[in-house]
Amino acid sequence: MLPSQSRSIKRTRTTLTSGRPLDIHRLLETLSPDDMRGLLQTICDQNPAIAREVVTKAPRPSLESTFGVLQKYENTFKEAFPFGNRPTSDYTYNRVRQPMAQLIEALKDYTPHFLPPNEHQTTVSLTYLDAVTDIVHRLPDWDTYQHNHAEHEAYDELSAAWTIVIQEAAKRGGGFTLQVGGWDQKLLKHNELSGGRLQGAVNELRINVGWLGAQGPSSMSSGNDERAAIRAQILSGTYGADLSVGSRW
Repeated sequence: MLPSQSRSIKRTRTTLTSGRPLDIHRLLETLSPDDMRGLLQTICDQNPAIAREVVTKAPRPSLESTFGVLQKYENTFKEAFPFGNRPTSDYTYNRVRQPMAQLIEALKDYTPHFLPPNEHQTTVSLTYLDAVTDIVHRLPDWDTYQHNHAEHEAYDELSAAWTIVIQEAAKRGGGFTLQVGGWDQKLLKHNELSGGRLQGAVNELRINVGWLGAQGPSSMSSGNDERAAIRAQILSGTYGADLSVGSRW
């Protein structure tokens, strides 16, 4: 390099004396995931056309990514429980009502994504429903009956979702997938734990599968015993330690 060229390069570099905004790719590098989501949400809210573009081009949410989101909601809900109070009391309910509502709302919003015809793989649909039904089982039975309305409503929607998937599975293989995967027995167990609130889905299962296996005469009481055990875990501070969303997947 000639001396004159070297001096020219140095002079060019020293002329950058004023500030300027970062290029878009450098700016995006500095944003946290939360910052990025917030920015994208704001842009989509203000520009419906961009929102539609994002919906059509974004990768489909997977079971793993969705369970990760739901785990965060459930953890926030569990962390809201006050110490030293009965975990099913009105006081506790008022303390956890908002994060519980956010958890249930997230379940309602994600569920249609994993149902046919949007989801083509029956096993994926069943895996999702099995997991989120467990989440609803872990909600407390509040002392005031009216406070259980959101939970009961969630069970009703899950029963309808199970019914849709059962009908789709029956079309494809006469219910064979439901029996081979053990989904028939899993649904029966979920129905016990829900206090019979998934009976509509069980009835659909009987229509499409036929024989479901014998249920012992104490099946309902055993379900109630498990619900009582869950409440005891909440009281002892071990609520969700072995049955958190993350522990299943």
